[in-house]
Amino acid sequence: MKIVTTIILLVLILLAVSSGITKVTLMQQDVEFFGKYGFTNPILIAYGLVQVIGGLLMIFGKTRFAGATIVAITFLISLVVLLMEGNLPVSIITIVATLLLGLVMKQSWKLT
Repeated sequence: MKIVTTIILLVLILLAVSSGITKVTLMQQDVEFFGKYGFTNPILIAYGLVQVIGGLLMIFGKTRFAGATIVAITFLISLVVLLMEGNLPVSIITIVATLLLGLVMKQSWKLT
Protein backbone atom coordinates (compact mmCIF):
# COMPACT_ATOMS: atom_id res chain seq x y z
CA MET A 1 0.00 0.00 0.00
CA LYS A 2 2.91 2.32 0.74
CA ILE A 3 4.15 1.97 -2.85
CA VAL A 4 0.73 2.86 -4.29
CA THR A 5 0.46 5.88 -1.99
CA THR A 6 3.93 7.06 -3.02
CA ILE A 7 3.10 6.67 -6.72
CA ILE A 8 -0.13 8.63 -6.30
CA LEU A 9 1.75 11.37 -4.44
CA LEU A 10 4.41 11.59 -7.16
CA VAL A 11 1.79 11.76 -9.91
CA LEU A 12 -0.07 14.54 -8.08
CA ILE A 13 3.15 16.49 -7.52
CA LEU A 14 4.07 16.19 -11.21
CA LEU A 15 0.54 17.13 -12.24
CA ALA A 16 0.52 20.23 -10.02
CA VAL A 17 4.00 21.41 -11.04
CA SER A 18 3.50 20.77 -14.76
CA SER A 19 0.07 22.39 -14.71
CA GLY A 20 1.54 25.42 -12.96
CA ILE A 21 4.45 25.67 -15.38
CA THR A 22 2.11 25.77 -18.37
CA LYS A 23 0.41 28.78 -16.81
CA VAL A 24 3.62 30.55 -15.75
CA THR A 25 5.05 30.17 -19.25
CA LEU A 26 1.78 31.45 -20.70
CA MET A 27 1.24 28.53 -23.03
CA GLN A 28 -1.17 29.65 -25.72
CA GLN A 29 -3.78 27.00 -24.94
CA ASP A 30 -3.99 28.10 -21.27
CA VAL A 31 -3.96 31.80 -22.15
CA GLU A 32 -6.88 31.34 -24.56
CA PHE A 33 -8.83 28.97 -22.31
CA PHE A 34 -8.55 30.94 -19.06
CA GLY A 35 -8.65 34.28 -20.88
CA LYS A 36 -12.25 33.57 -21.91
CA TYR A 37 -13.14 33.63 -18.22
CA GLY A 38 -11.32 36.80 -17.25
CA PHE A 39 -7.86 35.48 -16.36
CA THR A 40 -5.34 38.08 -17.48
CA ASN A 41 -1.72 37.09 -18.11
CA PRO A 42 -0.48 38.38 -14.70
CA ILE A 43 -3.31 36.53 -12.92
CA LEU A 44 -2.55 33.37 -14.90
CA ILE A 45 1.15 33.60 -13.98
CA ALA A 46 0.29 34.08 -10.30
CA TYR A 47 -2.16 31.19 -10.46
CA GLY A 48 0.53 28.99 -12.01
CA LEU A 49 3.08 30.01 -9.38
CA VAL A 50 0.64 29.03 -6.64
CA GLN A 51 0.24 25.61 -8.28
CA VAL A 52 4.00 25.12 -8.59
CA ILE A 53 4.60 26.17 -4.98
CA GLY A 54 1.80 23.89 -3.76
CA GLY A 55 3.25 20.99 -5.73
CA LEU A 56 6.73 21.59 -4.33
CA LEU A 57 5.37 21.82 -0.78
CA MET A 58 3.85 18.38 -1.23
CA ILE A 59 7.33 16.88 -1.53
CA PHE A 60 8.13 17.38 2.15
CA GLY A 61 6.22 15.62 4.91
CA LYS A 62 5.98 18.68 7.14
CA THR A 63 4.49 20.85 4.40
CA ARG A 64 2.56 18.16 2.51
CA PHE A 65 -0.82 19.08 4.02
CA ALA A 66 -0.42 22.76 3.14
CA GLY A 67 0.79 21.93 -0.36
CA ALA A 68 -2.04 19.48 -1.03
CA THR A 69 -4.56 22.03 0.25
CA ILE A 70 -3.19 24.74 -2.03
CA VAL A 71 -3.17 22.45 -5.06
CA ALA A 72 -6.69 21.18 -4.29
CA ILE A 73 -7.99 24.76 -4.19
CA THR A 74 -6.36 25.57 -7.53
CA PHE A 75 -7.74 22.37 -9.05
CA LEU A 76 -11.22 23.27 -7.81
CA ILE A 77 -10.93 26.69 -9.44
CA SER A 78 -9.90 24.98 -12.68
CA LEU A 79 -12.81 22.56 -12.27
CA VAL A 80 -15.29 25.43 -12.15
CA VAL A 81 -13.84 26.89 -15.35
CA LEU A 82 -13.82 23.46 -17.02
CA LEU A 83 -17.47 22.91 -16.12
CA MET A 84 -18.38 26.36 -17.41
CA GLU A 85 -16.63 25.38 -20.65
CA GLY A 86 -18.57 22.11 -20.73
CA ASN A 87 -15.43 19.97 -20.79
CA LEU A 88 -16.76 16.93 -18.94
CA PRO A 89 -13.90 14.45 -19.56
CA VAL A 90 -11.21 16.75 -18.15
CA SER A 91 -13.59 17.79 -15.37
CA ILE A 92 -13.89 14.16 -14.27
CA ILE A 93 -10.10 13.77 -14.25
CA THR A 94 -9.82 16.97 -12.19
CA ILE A 95 -12.40 15.68 -9.71
CA VAL A 96 -10.46 12.42 -9.31
CA ALA A 97 -7.18 14.31 -8.81
CA THR A 98 -8.83 16.56 -6.22
CA LEU A 99 -10.23 13.56 -4.35
CA LEU A 100 -6.77 11.99 -4.35
CA LEU A 101 -5.38 15.25 -2.97
CA GLY A 102 -7.97 14.91 -0.20
CA LEU A 103 -6.52 11.49 0.63
CA VAL A 104 -3.01 12.97 0.71
CA MET A 105 -4.28 15.70 3.02
CA LYS A 106 -5.92 13.13 5.32
CA GLN A 107 -2.77 11.02 5.50
CA SER A 108 -0.44 13.97 5.99
CA TRP A 109 -2.67 15.41 8.72
CA LYS A 110 -1.80 12.37 10.83
CA LEU A 111 1.92 13.13 10.38
CA THR A 112 1.73 16.72 11.63
